[in-house]
Amino acid sequence: MVDAIDLKILRVLQQEPDIAMTELGERVGLSHTPCWRRIKLMEAQGVIRGRALLLDPAKVELDVSVICFVKLNHHDEDALNAFEAEVMRLPFVVQCYSMSGEHDYMLRVVSRDVKHYEEFVKRSLLHLPSVAFVNSSFALREVKNVTVLPV
Repeated sequence: MVDAIDLKILRVLQQEPDIAMTELGERVGLSHTPCWRRIKLMEAQGVIRGRALLLDPAKVELDVSVICFVKLNHHDEDALNAFEAEVMRLPFVVQCYSMSGEHDYMLRVVSRDVKHYEEFVKRSLLHLPSVAFVNSSFALREVKNVTVLPV
């Protein structure tokens, strides 16, 4: 369980992941070692899942973002597990959510262009276990995409 000091640490780290431990400690009212121990404990507990380098999709030629709603034709545990395992292997699928309601899954897929996405659908997405149909919507413009949680 995180406390108020942990939340202060997390707020700073989300904004400045490369901050020096000494400066982080000063900002949250701790010395270097207790601050480091708290971070290591939060990593061990899974509160901090990892650290990432954020890329500009346009500058790496992956600036097409597609939201795909997927419906499966089987809903037993084996079918769901098989679908999820295969999705984990697809590098262009950057997010996957199991959904309530009309669709079973929502995927966010990054692509170079429409043709690249079409090939991805034909060669990969439609061949995933138990896929009944895929409904794709292309994002026109990214309005908000943050990695900072409001803790």
